[in-house]
Amino acid sequence: MRVEVTVAKTSPLPAGAIDALSQELIKRIDKQFPETANSVSVRYAGANNLTVMGGGKEAKETVTAILQETWESADDWFITD
Repeated sequence: MRVEVTVAKTSPLPAGAIDALSQELIKRIDKQFPETANSVSVRYAGANNLTVMGGGKEAKETVTAILQETWESADDWFITD
């Protein structure tokens, strides 16, 4: 399964946030889908978007929930210096 998350360029994140978000998503998605080799990509683009390739509707719903939880808990895993 491949997961692509794009963040709108108009809403820049703090330095290091894209890499940190990618690593946290990899960790959480691998817990939920251990049987597949997951590939997660997070990058800036023209608009916010989530794409889940190689998974059905239920997989996309689960990944959407994981992304929402991850975003809402950023204070727990994203540490700025």
